[in-house]
Amino acid sequence: MQIAYLLHVLGVVVWVGGMFFAYMALRPVAASVLEPPQRLTLWAGVFGRFFPWVWVSVAMILATGLYLLMLMGGSGAPHYALAMLALGVVMMAIFAHVFFAPYGRLKRAVAAQDWKAGGAALGQIRQLVGLNLSLGLLTIAVVFLGRLFA
Repeated sequence: MQIAYLLHVLGVVVWVGGMFFAYMALRPVAASVLEPPQRLTLWAGVFGRFFPWVWVSVAMILATGLYLLMLMGGSGAPHYALAMLALGVVMMAIFAHVFFAPYGRLKRAVAAQDWKAGGAALGQIRQLVGLNLSLGLLTIAVVFLGRLFA
């Protein structure tokens, strides 16, 4: 059980921490110092390195989360655990959409040097990552506050 908790938390740290770094640190600097061709090429490369880690994290979070939920009694688990599951599934769906839709458009736009289309795709990714980061931080708060008051 402790290994499952460890893997679960490591997955969350990689995913939510990576989003926090990308959104709060890398994005503002890249936007202020790079022209669109360099900025969009940078982001396509960053996502190309980060997203495989997110897929591993998502699989690990889902597998360990379901395992731990079953140990808590499944549907009889505490409300905070069920809320964590619901928020996590929403986050996973948003990530899958980002990966298969706007990230695909970003890669194609960068390859074609279509900076306008790339900028639009990156703008959509930025909004969805901002939403997912907010949901991730909310999920962490729900779990810790839920455990506190359970």
